[in-house]
Amino acid sequence: MGNVRSLTNITFGAQYQGSLERALFSTLTTLPCCFFLYINGVMLYTLRSKPAFRETSRYILLYNLLFADTLQLALSQLLYILAACRITMTFPVCGILIMLNNLMTQISPLTLVVMSLERYVAVCYPLRHAVIITIRSTGMSIAVVWAFSSLDILIRVLMMLTFPFEDLESLQMNDFCSKVAMFLVPMSDHYDKAYTCFVFLSAGVVIICSYIGVTIAARSASTDKVSASKARNTVLLHLIQLGLTLSSTMHSLLLLALVRILKRIVFVRIQTVLFVFVFILPRCLSALIYGLRDQTIRPILMYHLCCRLKLSVVPGRS
Repeated sequence: MGNVRSLTNITFGAQYQGSLERALFSTLTTLPCCFFLYINGVMLYTLRSKPAFRETSRYILLYNLLFADTLQLALSQLLYILAACRITMTFPVCGILIMLNNLMTQISPLTLVVMSLERYVAVCYPLRHAVIITIRSTGMSIAVVWAFSSLDILIRVLMMLTFPFEDLESLQMNDFCSKVAMFLVPMSDHYDKAYTCFVFLSAGVVIICSYIGVTIAARSASTDKVSASKARNTVLLHLIQLGLTLSSTMHSLLLLALVRILKRIVFVRIQTVLFVFVFILPRCLSALIYGLRDQTIRPILMYHLCCRLKLSVVPGRS
């Protein structure tokens, strides 16, 4: 319980910043966040602009990943601005925001797992890919991802409801709204650590096994070397994305370690830098990686990003 209290007290570091410094740091986080939200929004629009994207499994999965990342990015920035402005809220409102943010956090790694398996089937079972990976099976996979993640949120809500709110004078929070502030009972902290380890360890094993399988298949004489190489690189990118997502999930533990060794004002400044690199950047990499790497998406994405100016680029095959 001591760790939870230490993490909760971190949010009070904002009081050591002057108004000008808070405004500066808020601007430095809001500008890149808005820029990447715009890119993600354009990417999401692009993936719904053509029937070929709406009817291809890997693009449907990519849309699901981008949707979760975009919503989580917006929620994280909202919570940061509220904390920087010293705005507190009631437990119910904070709980809704945090649980929605947690839901999006769980969607990303699970979607990466499904995307890696799709690439594995495409390379290792090319003749059966069209039968196994259909629009229906893709939709079912996404439904399972959302259902599994929603079950986690339900468990967290039930644990949170065991807290004796009736003993409080008011439902108004004394702390700023954050994930750690909603660890109202010791069990919540233990469950969060256990569930996070389970999800990311399982996802890591599946993605690594998919990478090994694709690598072995790439050496087969009957396999298309170019397609296998692209699939291998894609699965490797999924593993990197999983690591970046994990880094944002472990953000609280990192803050706990830093708050013990740094002066409070220094800690607050480092906390802001970490927010940009740990929360904002990983949430925009999916759009940049797939949007610029995929030769089918790239020209359409650039067309929309450039306000529909005509580009002398012809879409190629990915």
